[in-house]
This record gives sequence, C-alpha cells and structure tokens, in this order.
Amino acid sequence: MSRARAYLFTIAGATAWGLIGLFVAPLYEHGFTAWEVVAIRGVFTFIMLIIFMSLFFRKQLKTRWQDHLIFAAAGIISIAFFNYFYFEVFSQAGISLAVTLLYTGPIFVTLLSRIFFKEPLTKRKVAALILALLGCAFVVELLPFGSSNLSFSLIMMGILSGFFYALYSIFTKPITHRYSPLTITTYTFLYTSLFMLLTSDLRSKLYLFREPDVLTSSLLLAFVSTVCGYIFYTTGLKHLEASRASILATIEPIVAVITGVLFLNDVLNLFQTVGIIAVLYSAVLVTEKRTKTTQKRPVRS
Repeated sequence: MSRARAYLFTIAGATAWGLIGLFVAPLYEHGFTAWEVVAIRGVFTFIMLIIFMSLFFRKQLKTRWQDHLIFAAAGIISIAFFNYFYFEVFSQAGISLAVTLLYTGPIFVTLLSRIFFKEPLTKRKVAALILALLGCAFVVELLPFGSSNLSFSLIMMGILSGFFYALYSIFTKPITHRYSPLTITTYTFLYTSLFMLLTSDLRSKLYLFREPDVLTSSLLLAFVSTVCGYIFYTTGLKHLEASRASILATIEPIVAVITGVLFLNDVLNLFQTVGIIAVLYSAVLVTEKRTKTTQKRPVRS
C-alpha cells in the first residue's frame, strides 16, 4: 500500500470516530439514557465484529481462557465506563466539550504507564501534562474567567472519560503480543455487551427499534463510528509509523467539534477554541514521543 493510501485509511478511521455525535444525538431524542446508548453501541458492535471475524479471521478467535479476565476488565471497566462518561457529558454539554476532555486519555496513559510499567516521565511528558491541564481549564471556562457554567460533577465526568479510556491500554498491554488488535477488540466488546445487557434497561425499550431512525442510528453508531473506524485506522497503521498514525488520529476530535458546531448546536468561544487546540497538541506531544519506542499504538475503541 502506498503511503498516500495509508494516510487516507488512517484519516478515514479517525473521521469515522469523530462522526459519533451524529448517531448518538437521535438516540437521546427518543429517550435513551447515556447508559443505554453504551449498551446499544456495545451489543451492535460485538455482533458486527464477531460476524466479521468468523467470516475472515476465524483463526484469530482462538484465545487462552485465562486471558478472558483481561478482556473482561478492558470491556467492563474501561470500554463501558469511558463510553458512559463520554456520552453523559455529550448529552449535557455537547460533543465538543466531551471529545476534548476524552482526549486527556493519552496523559493518563503516560501517568499510569509510569506507575505500572516504569516508563520514564520525561520533561516532554510533563510539559504535555501541564498543557493538557491548561487546555481543559480553558475548555470548561475556569480560565480566564475563574468560574465555569459547568457543574463540578460534569467536569469530573469528562475527566473520568479520559481516565477510563486510558485504562484500555493498561489492561490490554500484557496481551498485545499474543493477539491482534482486532481479536482484543472483539472480545472486549463481548464483555462490554454482556455487562451492559445485564445492567441497563435496554430490553424494556426494544419496541423503540421499530422506529427507522433509531435502528439506523444504532447500526451506524456501531458500523461507522466503531467497526469501520477501527478497521480503517488499523489498516493505515500497518503501513505507517505509529507516531504518524497517532498524530493523524487527532483529526477525530477536530471532526467531532466541527460536527457539533455545524449540526448539533454547539457554540464555542475563542478561549474554548484555544483550549481545544492545547489539549490536542498535548496529545500529539506525549504520543509522538512514546511511539518512537514502539510500533503499535493502542487502538481506540
């Protein structure tokens, strides 16, 4: 594959992730809660992935039973809760703020990797951490005004979305040498879907899937913003340096913010825009340095 096509695949994957707001908003309009939207994403995604794997990569479905503890931890503790906090912030404050706070994830990966894997905390990483904190303060309007219209709990949910997003890399790192990213993603979504079916009230709202826009939004949420996003991104990643792919992935929040402003009535002031840029640049700083020593970046789910 040519470098140009690899760029296009990577950008297409990040763009697919960034379009998620278009598919989640109609589900909120029909009365689904953020927890139920996580259930919809988990169930529909797992069904699509297991069909895809069974047809094209059946051998990769073979796993060691003891590794399912890791799949379950990644699927329940990371995927379920990062999606919940992400969707909850989206429902209350818009996709622009939600996706920006989600992109504090690379900073948490850096800090947690220092604790669990003894990775060095360099000056570059510290600078990225400070930049991310300042950027978030601008986004939630704590700076330069000294007060925010957002509740403390909402801000904390946004930060927690980044924290639980980061845990996916921490949980799955020990098994990345045994399985492909597609295998790991499929089994993590298995446990996400099982957990969400047990804990959500989705079954009482099955009648809503008779509505064409509900079913269409659910399918597109899983197919476009999860399955296609993952497949396109990892296809490009195979033919690019991980650092380049990571930088291209920051197109995701840019697309999400543009989508929010154009289609979902998000309104941003100048300081919030500066904050978004600062958070994105901090992600580039910390990821670019980290991926120079490894050729595979943990894939967003």
